[in-house]
Amino acid sequence: MGKRVLGWKRELLAAHDRIAGLFARSEPRARSLAYVQGLLSVCERKNGWQLAEWMGEAAPHRMQHLLDRARWDADAARDRVRDYVLDALNSEESVLIVDETGFLKKGVHSVGVNRQYTGTAGRIENSQVGVFLCYASNQGAALVDRELYLPEEWAADAERCRSAAVPEGTEFATKPELARRSSERWIRALPWAGSQETKFTETTVGFDSGWNIGN
Repeated sequence: MGKRVLGWKRELLAAHDRIAGLFARSEPRARSLAYVQGLLSVCERKNGWQLAEWMGEAAPHRMQHLLDRARWDADAARDRVRDYVLDALNSEESVLIVDETGFLKKGVHSVGVNRQYTGTAGRIENSQVGVFLCYASNQGAALVDRELYLPEEWAADAERCRSAAVPEGTEFATKPELARRSSERWIRALPWAGSQETKFTETTVGFDSGWNIGN
């Protein structure tokens, strides 16, 4: 068991090395590793307060700084995680899985928060909703992409978007469209994506008729 734990630790450090260079300063770089360790821990709730407490800190300010104000490129981190997953889990026996999940909120200022249906609660609640992409093969599975769903009323309110730092020019997109974007990003990043055998059409990414991904 001890050897297995050491193996997990080595692999975690190797995985973190993929994104460590995105953090110019040593403090957020170390904090990012602690954050990943917290996500993999037995900590019951993975919010700022609980993770800070798990790390032995009296307040979540440093963790909140990492996620909210520290300068690092989240999309670049996504791409490096994708490359790591391809190296570790790549297989011809693989699929992409798309699903949405909700994050319950009490306020009105978080980007995309709205009274909307979320499977997290099983009903309409004040929440954010994200669309997530998972790569699964006979070697394992990992989340590899994400898109935040921005409701139509948010997309149509330029001032509200500006106040919440939504990138200028962001337009409304349905959840299936967000899923398609993530899937196409993944497929285009595959080593053989530039070959003549790879062709994209509007039907490249399909949806099972049983999925419950609405607008």
